[in-house]
Amino acid sequence: MSSLLVDNIGELVTNVAGSGVGAPLGIRRRAAVLVEDGEVAWVGPAADAPAADRRIDAAGAAVLPGFVDSHAHLVFAGDRAAEFAARMAGEPYTGGGIRTTVGATRAASDGELRATVRRLRAEALRQGTTTIEIKSGYGLTVADEARSLRIAAEFSAETTFLGAHVVPAEYAARPDDYVSLVCGPMLAAAAPHARWIDVFCERGAFDADHARAILACGQALGLGVRVHANQLGPGPGVQLGVDLGAASVDHCTHLTDADVDALASTRFDCMCADGGHTTTVATLLPGAEFSTRSPYPDARRLLDAGVTVALATDCNPGSSYTSSMPFCIALAVREMRMTPAEAVWAATAGGARALRRDDIGVLRPGARADLIILDAPSHLHLAYRPGVPLVRQVLHNGVPR
Repeated sequence: MSSLLVDNIGELVTNVAGSGVGAPLGIRRRAAVLVEDGEVAWVGPAADAPAADRRIDAAGAAVLPGFVDSHAHLVFAGDRAAEFAARMAGEPYTGGGIRTTVGATRAASDGELRATVRRLRAEALRQGTTTIEIKSGYGLTVADEARSLRIAAEFSAETTFLGAHVVPAEYAARPDDYVSLVCGPMLAAAAPHARWIDVFCERGAFDADHARAILACGQALGLGVRVHANQLGPGPGVQLGVDLGAASVDHCTHLTDADVDALASTRFDCMCADGGHTTTVATLLPGAEFSTRSPYPDARRLLDAGVTVALATDCNPGSSYTSSMPFCIALAVREMRMTPAEAVWAATAGGARALRRDDIGVLRPGARADLIILDAPSHLHLAYRPGVPLVRQVLHNGVPR
């Protein structure tokens, strides 16, 4: 059994309530972490650290759990830089550019798609993302959705079938027929390669009835539910997600009081160290608002209502072409009224909750040994020094990267 000690940690973020100071981060000072066979074996004071086969000296820096990016679209071809430039010149974002990426993705080879996913996955890992969810949604045919998920599964266990991203051009006059295709042959081909099912429930995409039908078919095959909801305006997406017990509703930019109440009503009080959480997480994607010049979600409103909040990148070629969780943390603090501690928790433990995982996003014995060493003394620097590459080293499954 090989062991590795990360020692001389100035500030250790554990995300374990009651294990230290600085709620909700469970901060320990002058700490160490012992890793064995890809898992955290021990956490405690550096002075009491056990012997290990190898040692990494953190040199007084901050150490955090690896970031958990619970919403990303990495399987695509082409880019939409011209669309971005047009938005910056004043054109509104409507979501219509998705069809441009669909055409490029259909025309791409497996090797080209795989190379894009590999490049973006490596880019995210360098910035501290150790777990990333990957959606399909740029194929929108039976064969292209299935191959998108097969490729995604080579890079992540958290794969999501998003055949209901938009109605493709060839079905524009026949949306009911496309929904039947998604619920039937497309889902049958995609489900073996997916853990989750998602729907873009927005004007110009899928209405509540179509979205409910698609998600229910996915549930019947054992897939967990996620929903793109309330990004472009008020709508039924949040309520639908809560009704179906979704793990996460994502975007949440335009919420009514009833939407917030519905999310808060999913609170599950348990014997957990943190006393409970909402079972449907509100996943906020500030990179999309940055890139589309849209209003940011009001994270403060959700947090004050007791809703569990996650942060994710929404990495995609159109509305949020970033793989940087540190950038999203900085945006959340500056634009969404989150404290630095809340934003860091949302980017780690919150993302884990959005994926219904308890083995990532935390540093405690038995958790996966995913952690990052910052080139900074505190987690505060992630928001304090935006745009600076502060991730000095990443351990993924206990292996230095």
